[in-house]
Amino acid sequence: MKIMSTSCICPVLVCLCFVQRCYGAAHHGSIKVTRNQTKHIEGETEVHHRPKRGWVWNQFFVLEEHLGSDPQYVGKLHSNSDKGDGSVKYILTGEGAGTIFIIDDTTGDIHSTKSLDREQKTHYVLHAQAIDRRTNKPLEPESEFIIKVQDINDNAPKFTDGPYIVTVPEMSEMGTSVLQVTATDADDPTYGNSARVVYSILQGQPYFSVDPKTGVIRTALHNMDREAREHYSVVVQAKDMAGQVGGLSGSTTVNITLTDVNDNPPRFPQKHYQLYVPESAQVGSAVGKIKANDADAGSNADMKYTIINSDGSGVFSISTDKETREGIISLKKPLNYEKKKSYTLNIEGANTHLDFRFSHLGPFKDVTMLKIIVGDVDEPPLFSMPSYVMEVYENAKIGTVVGTVAAQDPDSTNSLVRYFIDHNTEEDREETPWYNIHSCYNLGLLSHVPVDIRILDVNDNPPELAREYDVVVCENAKPGQVIQTVSATDKDNSANGPRFHYSLDEGLSLNPNFTLRNNEGKSKTLIYKKWDSDSIFVHTAL
Repeated sequence: MKIMSTSCICPVLVCLCFVQRCYGAAHHGSIKVTRNQTKHIEGETEVHHRPKRGWVWNQFFVLEEHLGSDPQYVGKLHSNSDKGDGSVKYILTGEGAGTIFIIDDTTGDIHSTKSLDREQKTHYVLHAQAIDRRTNKPLEPESEFIIKVQDINDNAPKFTDGPYIVTVPEMSEMGTSVLQVTATDADDPTYGNSARVVYSILQGQPYFSVDPKTGVIRTALHNMDREAREHYSVVVQAKDMAGQVGGLSGSTTVNITLTDVNDNPPRFPQKHYQLYVPESAQVGSAVGKIKANDADAGSNADMKYTIINSDGSGVFSISTDKETREGIISLKKPLNYEKKKSYTLNIEGANTHLDFRFSHLGPFKDVTMLKIIVGDVDEPPLFSMPSYVMEVYENAKIGTVVGTVAAQDPDSTNSLVRYFIDHNTEEDREETPWYNIHSCYNLGLLSHVPVDIRILDVNDNPPELAREYDVVVCENAKPGQVIQTVSATDKDNSANGPRFHYSLDEGLSLNPNFTLRNNEGKSKTLIYKKWDSDSIFVHTAL
């Protein structure tokens, strides 16, 4: 009468199938199973019947989360050997035996003493045995069976993440996918609708929608404009029981931000501007600012400013401040109120990053007119020349007119100009041949001009021998021999020297033993004719 440990597999499977079909009925059926042995061959089950004795038990399942005070009835074990006289003793072993599950060893009734949670453990594997109380010998081989914890809808759907932070471009087409959210339900997905989740929007309509099955959030309106509204808070609900009344639910928040696209052209707040710039403004300095407004953000609001007309384009320039997006107007050339009192600039501001999908909203540029008023400033007089060069002879008398400088007040008032120089001395060309004098005027403002005065030479200096000469002639000197070369200097310039005429001093008697030879006017060579100890005197003259 031995039965293998697998002999109860077929009855258990039959019970479970019966449970699936009959769950919810008001009674527990019973199945009588004769003793049998099963053998598994390549996925198929072959049943061998033994007609003598076998187990009889009820369906074995237990509902989770039982809240009653009494133990929950699970099922009944019964052997064909049991005649009802109490001689058969039922023994239960395995997972939870004696703690979770208890058995009446006389009747075979099994009860659950604790509330079970299917999400923690879905089933328990136990072993049953029937023994003779008198002999304590087994009446049936030990049989394995399973108690399945039956699911109830006790878990609400939960979102795996959240809150979510996502973006979607503004002006997107209706139905553009934004994000897919997913909620999970710990209940049994194979039984009923306890884990069947349906998604819906609690907050965020009519701007966004959600697919009830997939959880994909999409835009629900055409041309959502970031400049009108940038941020949205969408609350998505996931409800089990296929969304039916009584189902459990969970929710999450999706924070959606519309990102910018270049759908707004730049616009100047005014069509006409006026700017005052004094004529004393320095070249290269910033003299004013102008700005076109752009409702877009980031690079979509970047722009370039340009002067598009010729009036003033050579005098003024405009550049873009990348931080403030302002047009900075700078001076390229000096201003002169007396020559031109105003300029009219046509300034264009244009986007540098265009999105051709929105070209129909353009043009993405704007033009304004800027009138620049040149302010009159009290300016120093201007000399007629940037510098002057004059000449005067060195022996000129004090008060001699050397030259004339001229200056005039460029302002319309044409104020009186006064002049002065920084020094006034008698000049000697031999001491200082050139003088630099600054002439200026003083009427509250100063102006300077360099005046270079050249001192012209007059022949007021006689030539002089370069040094004292003491000549010694040997007595055996030969006639025609050079015995000395003499030279002279003159402080006057080359026009009045240094070409000299040399001669022997006529005041002294002529010595026939010596003669002079001219060296191109620069020096004279004394030549011996015949020895004599007399002294020789040489005169030089221009």
